[in-house]
Amino acid sequence: MEASTCKQDVLQRKKNAVLVDGVILNGPITDSKAGEKFVEEACKIIMEEIIQKADDVTEKVCEWRDPETLKKILDLEMRDTGESHQKLLQLCQDVIQYSVKTNHPRFFNQLYAGIDYYSLVARFITEALNPSVYTYEVSPVFLLVEEAVIKKMIEFIGWEEGDGIFNPGGSVSNMYAMNLARYKFCPEIKEKGLSGLPRLVLFTSEECHYSMKKAASFLGIGTENVYFVKTDERGKMIPEELEKQVQRARKEGSAPFLVCATAGTTVLGAFDPLDKIADICEKYDLWLHVDASWGGSALISRKHRRLLRGIQRADSVAWNPHKMLLAGIQCCALLVKDNSGLLKKCYSAKAAYLFQQDKFYDVSYDTGDKSIQCSRRPDAFKFWLMWKALGTTGLEERVNRALALARYLVEEIKKREGFQLLLEPEYANVCFWYIPPSLRKMEDGPEFWQKLHRVAPVVKERMMKKGSMMLGYQPNQGKVNFFRQVVISPQDPTSRDIPTSHLQDDGMESLAGS
Repeated sequence: MEASTCKQDVLQRKKNAVLVDGVILNGPITDSKAGEKFVEEACKIIMEEIIQKADDVTEKVCEWRDPETLKKILDLEMRDTGESHQKLLQLCQDVIQYSVKTNHPRFFNQLYAGIDYYSLVARFITEALNPSVYTYEVSPVFLLVEEAVIKKMIEFIGWEEGDGIFNPGGSVSNMYAMNLARYKFCPEIKEKGLSGLPRLVLFTSEECHYSMKKAASFLGIGTENVYFVKTDERGKMIPEELEKQVQRARKEGSAPFLVCATAGTTVLGAFDPLDKIADICEKYDLWLHVDASWGGSALISRKHRRLLRGIQRADSVAWNPHKMLLAGIQCCALLVKDNSGLLKKCYSAKAAYLFQQDKFYDVSYDTGDKSIQCSRRPDAFKFWLMWKALGTTGLEERVNRALALARYLVEEIKKREGFQLLLEPEYANVCFWYIPPSLRKMEDGPEFWQKLHRVAPVVKERMMKKGSMMLGYQPNQGKVNFFRQVVISPQDPTSRDIPTSHLQDDGMESLAGS
């Protein structure tokens, strides 16, 4: 009976079909019931395999497979016909199984980690709504949210007023700032381009993020015109060296226009002396941008905001809440002290089909014309919902706890044989060497350091293949490979055990001949 009814329905739809070029226009292109069922079952997998296991230290950080093996497991080929419901659910399972669990308590590999449940729900909402943030008419809630979040972030920097925009990454925020500083220096560049400009020069530290070179290349400034300023033994820009570089550029006939300071360098977690750098910028009339992508969240902490003393004197600031505050990738803001519409003047193209001036509402809320993007994600929403849930006090506690964990780890490293601290950290970057038993009695000298350089890559390989932990390493400032552990995850009850357990377990074997 049921089959007969279904057959009649199909025949009726065919009879009533509206055809254009052989395409039926009045029939569903997707099966909504099947789609809803798939979403429901996929969400159950996400809940069971990711969220509920986020704080389970017995799970692997990653299920390592080499690229060719993983290609076969995942069945990456796209075909003419779609896969079955069950096959798609299995693909979801496989993707989760073989992906790195960045919310695992022993993921210390990057400057982000952990899971915040409120920002995660915010991401579910925005992914389901699929908004684009450029005009109030299509994104009223998210534009107001972004405005509120930017206003609050500006308060923490210490500005009385300002402007800002959320971007797809701190690298893009740095590029925005560089271009904005150039526009302020020579506004005619927007119409006339590079041809009539003098040789522009910008200054940043040897420890800056690599995005500064990329931005200079992308914007046509040229990487040779990025002058790298010497840093001290802690990785901080030396103000006296900055002034020498500015004077050098002037003597060469170049046009200095920008200084980029760093608040929380990627490797050592160093904070440049912002007040002294601001003095030089004021003296030579240079735009001061602070890349606080990593360290900006210390502003939330009354205890640690001293690290960014002087940031209120900056002209622009990059700040990534997806790092220390766990707002979820990506959540990155460029904040600008100027409140005269400089962002919009620099980037506006006045698209008549989108930014009509005769709309029925206040068009000042159509903020998309101050972005280089058209489509733009509502990244501020996840930060906003998390902030609403935790309050400023909760965010402050998150920062304080991360830095306290880092301090605890430092003290444990000092107690343990085979561990040597690189330097006392001032942020959450804990840098150290692990010295295996085979090297502990070896004399300090070139051969020792040459062999120690090979230890970290081998130990990391073992940890990743076992799935026990992920921990970054790198050489820096002439120092051989060392580990950098970043302790920020709230799902991290075991940090204090890390130096004496997994590193020792995976590094005990003699590595001298590696």
